[in-house]
Amino acid sequence: MQEVNQNLAEEAGLNITHICLPAESGEDEIIDEILKINEDTRVHGLALQIAETSFSNKILNALKPEKDVDGLTDVNLGKLVRGDAHECFISPVARAVIELLEKSGVSLDGKKILVIGAHGSLEATLQCLFQRKGSMTMSSQWKTPQLQGKLQEADIVVLGSPKPEEIPLSWIQPGTTVFNCSHDFLSGKAACISPGVHGISPIAKDVSLLAAALRIQNMVSSGRRWLREQQHRRWRLHCLKLQPLSPVPSDIEISRAQTPKAVEILAKEIGLLADEIEIYGKNKAKVHLSLLERLKDQADGKYILVAGITPTPLGEGKSTVTIGLVQALTAHLNVNSFACLRQPSQGPTFGVKGGAAGGGYAQVIPMEEFNLHLTGDIHAITAANNLLAAAIDARILHENTQTDKALYNRLVPSVNGVREFSKIQLARLKKLGINKTDPSALTEEEMRKFARLDIDPSTITWQRVVDTNDRFLRKITIGQANTEKGCSRQAQFDIAVASEIMAVLALTDSLSDMKERLGRMVVASDKNGQPVTADDLGVTGALTVLMKDAIKPNLMQTLEGTPVFVHAGPFANIAHGNSSVLADKIALKLVGEGGFVVTEAGFGADIGMEKFFNIKCRASGLVPSVVVLVATVRALKMHGGGPSVTAGVPLKKEYTEENLQLVADGCCNLEKQIQIAQLFGVPVVVALNVFKTDTRAEIDLVCELAKRAGAFNAVPCYHWSIGGKGSVDLAWAVREAASKESRFQFLYDVQLPIVEKIRTIAQCVYGAKDIELSPEAQSKIDRYTEQGFGNLPICMAKTHLSLSHQPDKKGVPKGFILPISDVRASIGAGFIYPLVGTMSTMPGLPTRPCFYDIDLDTDTEQVKGLF
Repeated sequence: MQEVNQNLAEEAGLNITHICLPAESGEDEIIDEILKINEDTRVHGLALQIAETSFSNKILNALKPEKDVDGLTDVNLGKLVRGDAHECFISPVARAVIELLEKSGVSLDGKKILVIGAHGSLEATLQCLFQRKGSMTMSSQWKTPQLQGKLQEADIVVLGSPKPEEIPLSWIQPGTTVFNCSHDFLSGKAACISPGVHGISPIAKDVSLLAAALRIQNMVSSGRRWLREQQHRRWRLHCLKLQPLSPVPSDIEISRAQTPKAVEILAKEIGLLADEIEIYGKNKAKVHLSLLERLKDQADGKYILVAGITPTPLGEGKSTVTIGLVQALTAHLNVNSFACLRQPSQGPTFGVKGGAAGGGYAQVIPMEEFNLHLTGDIHAITAANNLLAAAIDARILHENTQTDKALYNRLVPSVNGVREFSKIQLARLKKLGINKTDPSALTEEEMRKFARLDIDPSTITWQRVVDTNDRFLRKITIGQANTEKGCSRQAQFDIAVASEIMAVLALTDSLSDMKERLGRMVVASDKNGQPVTADDLGVTGALTVLMKDAIKPNLMQTLEGTPVFVHAGPFANIAHGNSSVLADKIALKLVGEGGFVVTEAGFGADIGMEKFFNIKCRASGLVPSVVVLVATVRALKMHGGGPSVTAGVPLKKEYTEENLQLVADGCCNLEKQIQIAQLFGVPVVVALNVFKTDTRAEIDLVCELAKRAGAFNAVPCYHWSIGGKGSVDLAWAVREAASKESRFQFLYDVQLPIVEKIRTIAQCVYGAKDIELSPEAQSKIDRYTEQGFGNLPICMAKTHLSLSHQPDKKGVPKGFILPISDVRASIGAGFIYPLVGTMSTMPGLPTRPCFYDIDLDTDTEQVKGLF
C-alpha cells in the first residue's frame, strides 16, 4: 500500500512522507506525532495507517479536520451527516464502494444494504452515503445472533473487517454483490471472497486501490483549499450591535457592557490564517509578519491619517474619531477598514491624561487590557533599553580597571579548550579592518583596538527608561557604590516610550531590518569623536531576542467588532508619535483594494502629522490618501482667547455656553493646520468632534470656516454618543476625498544640511521667523554631520500645546524665534531630533494623579476607574 500511495502521489505531483512509529507506540505518542503534523504548514493531508484497535476518539479528533483526508474526525462526519459534503472530507473507502457500485450499473435505489464488521467513521459514512442513494441500510457485527437472516435478505453486502472462519459463505444468497473494505495495513494482507462461491458475483474483492486514489484526490483538494486560503478573500465580518444609552456612561462601563468576539473568530473573519496568529487570552492576538509574504501581490487599500489642531491639555479625541470612522466604514457602510493605533504608555494612564482606547461608544475593547500591559511590548522595550544602558557602564568599568591583555582574554575566553570569536565580534573585527578569525593571531595593537571602545562618558546619550511618570529620575547619579570603583556619573531616566528602541519598532519593516537598526543605534562617542554603537558593545543579538515578539502587531477590536491593530507607542512631542509601519502595511493588505486603513498621528498636525509624512512615510514608502483633521469647539475657543484649560479643573462658562466670536477667532489655528496638510499635497477632511455643550450655530460656523480655509469637506461627528452611526457622514466624506488623485510630496530634501531642514520645519510648519541654535546644539550638529548622519530626516521635540515653543501662546503665534537647546541622534531609528526650548523626556505626576480613582474589585477582579 505504501508503494501504491507513493506512485499515485508522484502521478498527482504530490510529495508523500511515511512516518513509521514503533509498534509499541501508545495513544499519547501517536497524538504527539499528529499534533506536530497539524502545525506543519507544509503538510496538507494526513492519513492514519494504524491498527483499528488504536482508532480511539482521542486519536481521531486530534487530527485537524482540514488535514483529515480519511474523513475520520467528528467535524468531518458531522458536516457529512448535516448535508455539507462539499465542505468536508469523506472516507475514501466509503466513496470507493459507492463509485464502484454506480460504475457497475447497479441501481442503489430501494436496495437492501448490509454493512458487516465496520466500526466508527467507516460505518457511519457508509450508512449516510447509502441512505442518500435511497438504499435501506442495516449495520451488523460478525457476532450478531441474527446475522444469517440479515445476510439472506441483503442485496449488497459490504465487509468492513475480515470474515471470521466460523461464518460460512453459504449464508450469503447467490447473486449477492459483495464488497470487501477490510485491509490489514500492518500485515499487508487483504481479506477476500473467492469468486463464484455459491453463485456470489463480487464486483470488487478489495476496494483499497480505488480508496488509495480517492485519498490522494482528497489530498489534492486539501492543497488547493490551502492555496485559496493564501489569497486575499472577502471579509465575512460579523459586527457587534450597540445599544447606546443616554446619558452616556463612563468609558469602562461601556466597554464592559459589550461582549467582544473571541479574537480567533475575528482573525478568521478578516482573512488571517490559524498559523498567522498567536493568541494572548481571549481578546488579543499577535499577528505574524509572514502574512506580508503571503499577500505580497494583493493591492493595498486607501491610507488615511487622523491628525488634529493644537489641542487643549484634555485632548480633542483623535483616537475616538479614528475608532468612530472605522466603525462607520465597516459596521454601517460595509467597507473593509482597519484602525491602527499606538499602544499607550502607563505614565499618562496613571498620571493626568488617562488611557488612549478612544471614548464613549467609539472605543477599543476591552479598554483595560488595551491600556494596561497589552501583550508586554513596552516591557520588552524597557528590558532591551536597560540592558544596553547596563552594557555601556559595565564596559567603561571593565576597560578602566583592566590591562589590554586581561580585557582581551575575558572578551574572547577559552571554552573547553576552544577559543573563538562570536559572530558579532567578527563583525567588529571587520569594521576595524582586521581580517583575522583566529583570536591568537591578533597583534597587541589589534587586540587593543578590538578590546577597547574608549567611550567618552560625557558623550553618552543612551538613558535608562521606566514606563512611569517619575520626575525624580530626571537627573540622577549612578555608580556610587564602592564596587563601581569611582565610575560614577550623572545620568537620567526617560519615559519608556521615548526610548529609541520604541522608534525602531515603529519604523522597522522586518525582523532583519529591526536587527540592523538596533545594531547601528549610537549610544555615545569614543575619545576620538567616533560613534559607538550597540554592535560595538556586542549586544545587538540579545536586544533582538528581547524584541522578537514585540515586532508582531497586536490585534484587538472596536465596540462594534471591527479590527484594530495596536502596535508601538512613541510620544509625538519627544518622538515621532505614530504607530508602526508594520501594522499599517499588514492592515493595508488585509483590507484589500477598496478598503481603508485609518491611523492616528499624535497631538497637533504640526507635530504628529509632519513627522508622519517626513519620517514615517519615508521609511515605509506608503502614500497617504486623506488627512482627517480633528477639531473641537472647546479647543477653538481656547485659541480664540478663551480662559486657560487645565486638566482636573472644571471648564469656565465660556466653554459651556455659546460664544460664536471665540469660535470664529480660534479658527485661525484650524486654518493654519489645514495649510500645513496642504504643504504635503494631501486633501483634508475636517472632523468636528461634537460635545454635548456645542450649539448648532457653533458647529455650522466651524464647518463653514473650515471649507473656506481649503478643507475638502468638514463634518460634525457624534460617534462618542452613538458609535459608528454618528460618523457615517465623515465616512462618506473620507471615501469621496480618497477617490481623488493624491499629490503627496515631502516638505524637504533629506540631503539638505541639518540646520536648513530644522529651519524649513520651523518656518513652513510652525510659522517661526527663524531658529536660534545653542552652542551645544551647534556642536552636536557639527559632530553628527562629521560622523555621516547629516542626511537623516528631522524629528522635532517640541511642546504640543502651541505652534510655537511656548505652551501659553495659543492661536497662530507669529514673528517668534524658535530656540534649539540641544540636538540628539536616533541613528537606528533613522532621524535627528532637536530639542526645542526646555523639553522633558520624563513626565511628572500631578498633585492628584489618575491612580486615585483606579481600583480592583477583588471579588470579580474587574478594574475600576480607568478612563
